Amino acid sequence: MKTTKSALLVGVGGQGAILTAKVLVSGLMKAGYDVKMSEVHGMSQRGGSVSTQVHWGEKVYSPVIGKGAADIVVAFEKMEAVRYADYLKPDGVAVINDYEMASSSIAAGLCQYPEGCLEAMENHFRCHVLKAGEIAQGLGSAKCMNIILFGSMVKALGMDDIDWESVIAETVPEKFRELNLSAYRAGRDAVSA
Repeated sequence: MKTTKSALLVGVGGQGAILTAKVLVSGLMKAGYDVKMSEVHGMSQRGGSVSTQVHWGEKVYSPVIGKGAADIVVAFEKMEAVRYADYLKPDGVAVINDYEMASSSIAAGLCQYPEGCLEAMENHFRCHVLKAGEIAQGLGSAKCMNIILFGSMVKALGMDDIDWESVIAETVPEKFRELNLSAYRAGRDAVSA
């Protein structure tokens, strides 16, 4: 691979964006890529925005992804997709969880959740929108939404050549292994090529 690729994973604290990035980094490193990762937690402990940038290729000098430079944005919550849309390349792809989490100002009634987030993204970018929460509930636990989105990201980027199932099995606790493997497969299957 002569060029580099970059992924921006965004969500709200507690959604598993950082664990997902660690799975991505682990798999890419095992595949022989030079990988750099950066995380911004913000007020994640209180439901604030979380973003993780992962940059990989033959040689990578920085994890930082500039505006208009991300190959993919994976949004664990749909408002976060819009918040970080300006980081996506014009020909990039977005994987978006059709899921709402009220920020503290929305929960306090100071403002309303914005309408049209998905439509705004679909009007400007190639998007794969899925209801990862419903898929996760069908698998038995809402806590696997992140790995569902990871499976969708892998498919959207055409990165099936890496044995992601073994990476997931090594990364998640044993008691959640089968759930997360099922979640990965469901997310992968939710995206058309």
